[in-house]
Amino acid sequence: MMQFEFATARKIIFGRNSLSQVAPLAAGLGSRVLLITGRKADRAGKICEDLQHQGMEAAMFAVSGEPTATAVRDALRVAREGNCDLVIALGGGSVIDTGKAVAALANNKAELLDYLEIIGCGRNPGNPALPCIAVPTTAGTGTEVTANAVIKSPEHGRKVSLRGSFMIPSYAVVDPELTRTMPPALTAATGMDALTQLIEAFISRRANPLTDALCREGLALVVRSLARAYADGNDSDAREDMSLAALLSGMALAGAGLGAVHGLAAIIGGMFDIPHGVVCARLLSPVTEANFRILRQEEKESPLMIKGNDLSRILMGKPHAELPDGLAWLRDLSASFNFPLLHDFGLQEKDFRTIAAKAVQSSSIQSNPVTLSEEDLVRILETEQRQGKGHPG
Repeated sequence: MMQFEFATARKIIFGRNSLSQVAPLAAGLGSRVLLITGRKADRAGKICEDLQHQGMEAAMFAVSGEPTATAVRDALRVAREGNCDLVIALGGGSVIDTGKAVAALANNKAELLDYLEIIGCGRNPGNPALPCIAVPTTAGTGTEVTANAVIKSPEHGRKVSLRGSFMIPSYAVVDPELTRTMPPALTAATGMDALTQLIEAFISRRANPLTDALCREGLALVVRSLARAYADGNDSDAREDMSLAALLSGMALAGAGLGAVHGLAAIIGGMFDIPHGVVCARLLSPVTEANFRILRQEEKESPLMIKGNDLSRILMGKPHAELPDGLAWLRDLSASFNFPLLHDFGLQEKDFRTIAAKAVQSSSIQSNPVTLSEEDLVRILETEQRQGKGHPG
């Protein structure tokens, strides 16, 4: 018997130059804004001008890196001291996750750890969240439509989630023009994050017909446009495709969950200063190969094996492609972007068992299509290490 749930932002506005709609939306939600940006706060100039024209005041907060517990606490203090009744998050996934966390907790007085999973109590806030408008400037995480924010706690060496329906932004405004300034390396890393999310949601234990449809469309967009956006950041059509692919990946993962790539990435990202998209790019091929190798051994006639062939046909754009073709395509795509090895960031073989032991308990890995043991995860990390930079093997 089929059963599933699906939830997303109250309203999604997608399209070139849709940034101009942010201030009018904000005017209907509050009067004093906490505007959260990335390092380049000057890109918020247009929104600031538009908010002023709406007669609204804005307090500013800049997120300089990944969303840490300290950054969230600092942003919460700014929101409370400024009596902000609305949050606008303009930036990449780190900025939007910070904004979602602040909106959810601004009216709740308990300590942040009380609400975080794994390292905290995982409580739901008692008071309602502030309205939140999420405006992505990268094309990768899809966090503008998901019900969690990933927060890094350096003192615990973990990345964990603040999770619940209260985390979903009120509005997601996705303007592909905002992604044109991404340099090639960031374009590739965020694009590989979106691709990973689409693949993991597609073969997830929790996949359903609705998320499958989102994944199929998103995967086709990545195949068509990731390499183009990487080669020419001013290719507006490619940027539009990738922004839509990222949005669809967020909607898909919200409904179907993720898998072992993100289970490992959460642990690795908590222990080492490695861009999330790079971790996904380095692990996507070895994890996917491990999943289907185990499936082939355990259930040759599994519907997921059929899905593997479907995935390969989408990736290859060929109606008769089979699973080995798609796996080779994934290896070649990652290699084409010349991502550094995880070892280059300090991850060593002595860390593998610690990572694997923590990863088997992660929330993302629970949706993985097969059960991966600690030994399986160690072998995946060993495979990544063997694959020299730019040279799959």
